[in-house]
Amino acid sequence: MHIDEYTALDATALAAVIASGEVSADEVAALAIAAIDRVDEEVNAVAEGPFDRPLDYAADGRFAGVPFAIKDIVCHAAGVPTRMGTRLLGEGFVPPADTHLMARFRAAGLATLAVTTTPELGFNGNSEALAYGSTRNPWNTAHSAGGSSGGAAVLVAAGAIPIAHANDGGGSIRVPAACNGLVGLKPGRGRVPVGPDSAEALYGMGAELAVTRTVRDTAALLDEVAVSYPGDPYVIAPPARPWVEEVGADPGRLRIAVHTESWAGSYVDPEVAGAVDAVAGVLEAAGHDVERRTPGIEWESFLNANHVLWSSFLAGSVAGLEALTGATAGPENLERTTWACVEYGRTVSGIDLGNALAAVNTVSREVGRFFTEYDLLLTPTMNTPAPLLGHLDANADLSAFEWTTRIFDVCSFTPLFNQTGTPAISLPLAQSAQDLPIGVQLAGPACSEAMLLRVAAQLEEAMPWADRRPAVHAAALMSPAT
Repeated sequence: MHIDEYTALDATALAAVIASGEVSADEVAALAIAAIDRVDEEVNAVAEGPFDRPLDYAADGRFAGVPFAIKDIVCHAAGVPTRMGTRLLGEGFVPPADTHLMARFRAAGLATLAVTTTPELGFNGNSEALAYGSTRNPWNTAHSAGGSSGGAAVLVAAGAIPIAHANDGGGSIRVPAACNGLVGLKPGRGRVPVGPDSAEALYGMGAELAVTRTVRDTAALLDEVAVSYPGDPYVIAPPARPWVEEVGADPGRLRIAVHTESWAGSYVDPEVAGAVDAVAGVLEAAGHDVERRTPGIEWESFLNANHVLWSSFLAGSVAGLEALTGATAGPENLERTTWACVEYGRTVSGIDLGNALAAVNTVSREVGRFFTEYDLLLTPTMNTPAPLLGHLDANADLSAFEWTTRIFDVCSFTPLFNQTGTPAISLPLAQSAQDLPIGVQLAGPACSEAMLLRVAAQLEEAMPWADRRPAVHAAALMSPAT
């Protein structure tokens, strides 16, 4: 197999080629290892690896032999160091066992070859942790890769691997998907397991899945990993049929609301708003009822709740790492904004936490009511195309609240659906005048993954993106001419 053939295939197609015997899994792994190495020289997306050979996987899994990477936070593999983007962990903690999700990835046949970069403890819409250095956007290396799943998105966008693990506590699947021109589904709360280390991630705001190049890969992976385990705090309604069967299925005539103004009142690039308007036109032409409406969000209350929840969560996470390693956290091993959040988080009282969760309930009730009137909400994924590197500098001298505000001003459309726990997907439906991808977000009510996948596939057919390639791409970097 030539590098051009490898990078042209999504995970579903690559799995089929391997299963046919046309190419062996070992040959594909060797090609992927070389591609990861070459791409990483340009974009700095790898926290650990690439490994000499893939981690063990099921040879009879749906994706048997398909190259894969896990993000350096939450999900982990037995024996593989994890640093979570922080210098507090030094060379990394080596977990003795897989998380439940890692076990599902192995069972699906995914051939894990690397661990990808993330901002410190995941709290950033960028991926420039001091622990690794800046991860750069393959479309333009002066720009951000997004976060917190920036390394994962970069490797997939640059053609090094077709699919990679990602997770999302405020937009961290969808934001890097938008920055890098990928599909990024944040599933609903409880859909994909986060245990056994914790019952839920980030007070229920965190979700796990992946970034991909195609809607069918996202659907097929969801079929493989959406399971529950004994002791999980949520039991969520299973799908009526496999999610992969929703790809290409008729979504029917839906009521779709459109909103392009930031709930934070922050700047939205006209190109981004224009891209959403164009998608709204395509959906209307497809027979959907499209109307400009938005749920009513009291932003100050919403932002304050995130400030309390994120800061207290970070304080608890750092306390856990201190207990694990025996190290003492402080400004010498945490970035300035992380340390500011930890210091504030240590002061959060039970009453503060209760009030924040009450605010989450208020927002969730309003959004739930909104989705009794509309089937889907269409918005930008990000306020702008990928910003320049350093725009979200986690080592800046800012208070915890200033840092939270800065992130949420730039990523104002995604975190709502972390608080509600409802699914949302980012699709790469436009390009800016500077040739940077623009992501468009579709969000729905609880248990609406099937509907989101149907409409996403409808848009993928109407506004295809598969042939777009960034400036940094494995096929170009590894061609004989180079």
